[in-house]
Amino acid sequence: MADFEVKIVKLNSIVDHPNADRLDICKIGDYNVISVKRMHSPGDEVAYIPEQSILPDWLIEDMGLVGKLSGSKKNRVKAIKLRGVLSQGLIYSLERIRNRFPSMEFTDNSVGLDVTRLMGIEKYEPRIPMHMEGEVCNAQGSTLKYDIENLKKYPDVFEEGEEVVITEKLHGTLLLAGWHHQVGAVISSKGFGAKGLMFKDNEVNNAGNLYVIAAKQANPSGMSLMDCLKREYDALSSTSGEEDLAIYALGEIVGRGIQDLQYGALKPAVHLFDVYVGIPGHGEFLDSSLLGKVSECWKIKSVPQLYKGAYSKEVVQEYTDGRETVSGTDSHVREGVVIRPTKERWDRILGRVILKSISEHYLLRKGGTEFS
Repeated sequence: MADFEVKIVKLNSIVDHPNADRLDICKIGDYNVISVKRMHSPGDEVAYIPEQSILPDWLIEDMGLVGKLSGSKKNRVKAIKLRGVLSQGLIYSLERIRNRFPSMEFTDNSVGLDVTRLMGIEKYEPRIPMHMEGEVCNAQGSTLKYDIENLKKYPDVFEEGEEVVITEKLHGTLLLAGWHHQVGAVISSKGFGAKGLMFKDNEVNNAGNLYVIAAKQANPSGMSLMDCLKREYDALSSTSGEEDLAIYALGEIVGRGIQDLQYGALKPAVHLFDVYVGIPGHGEFLDSSLLGKVSECWKIKSVPQLYKGAYSKEVVQEYTDGRETVSGTDSHVREGVVIRPTKERWDRILGRVILKSISEHYLLRKGGTEFS
């Protein structure tokens, strides 16, 4: 799953910018990073600085980027389009890092080395709105850490022709809801869940916390997501005879007041995109075909499925850009898509095989919010 990191990587290749004589396009996986011409060569070891990085003053000055970055302090890295080509992130040579930190020992092959802390780079974390905060407690290892890596970082994980499902990636906030044999009801967010925290079941959260309200609101059948999860947990408990049981649902909450893209929803709505059965680290995610059946049984909407069939990069690109399909009115740009095999599988390096592809129009939109 996705972790923020600035790592030493090897430049795949460098090509001429088609519309600028003084610029090169450097390839990191399938990412394009635009650089001054002849500053780097294919095979160079460089630090790849991804989007959402906050740079220290020394690095901004050394790279000649004073006043050229994003954010109120002009220190944040964002995707930009330079002469018609999308550029995602920055690169900084390992040689310059060595010169800056002469006491740091580097090996002849430093590929994979994490230099985030060494360079003083931090991840951009926007201030979370009050209704997305809440009173939390330790969940005793009963939450999931969940995020999805970018296809451009792992361009060769999917095999050409492999059967996949492509769903629309929604721009909202992740809801983690579940039942665990030790703590009972679990309601958390992506950020808190990664830290092993969950929201307390109290009056304050029940009245004003987005995640708690969304998990407990009734569906058309009169049951909430938490009711459905408890029913499934009880069924598993009665049939399996196991004591260490858990079940989790992951959904995206979208609607007015959550992010800048609102999908025509006047109030928050949950769209299911994953179900995990078992205690964290020892369970498994449901195949996509079963996920659809669960969504129908629970009467909870799932994220829109856009495609099922043979994988190709051309198919992914076709569905990555476009308009959202949730509202039925094409109200705004699509964030992108999520690609997963029809049958769950694992990769030795990536782990669970599930990747996202993000729309260029989404990355370049104005006034975007990125609350997690």
